[in-house]
Amino acid sequence: MLENIPDGEELARLLGQELYGVWSGLCAAVDEKYEMEHIWNKGYKEWQYEYKYRRGGKTLCTLNARKGCVGFMVIFGKAEREKFEAVRESFPASIQLAYDMAKTYHDGKWVMFEPKDIASLPDYVRLLAIKRKPNRK
Repeated sequence: MLENIPDGEELARLLGQELYGVWSGLCAAVDEKYEMEHIWNKGYKEWQYEYKYRRGGKTLCTLNARKGCVGFMVIFGKAEREKFEAVRESFPASIQLAYDMAKTYHDGKWVMFEPKDIASLPDYVRLLAIKRKPNRK
């Protein structure tokens, strides 16, 4: 757990104003559909911060921040991979490519997206629905 949680101003300085808008948009999109715990951690490897959406011990997704970059990670288990692969053609090529390039570990396929704008937000929300049905109306 992170002791010094960054505020919006600090994140905007770290990411840049445009990417802070992407970060905020992702958070708003997830919060609109899901009631989750929000957990701040120190980022792993090259990331400065990690912001995890979790419920019942299971992670829905993670947002990561470093200078000038937003990371959005979704880990797909076996059943979730099958669901995605059944509808993959309905997703943009950039999402399919990120999925294809992601490494598969024993606990799932770790797909990291680095969104540059908010255009892909609806697609990311669709990905999350594959992982877990929204629990907000």
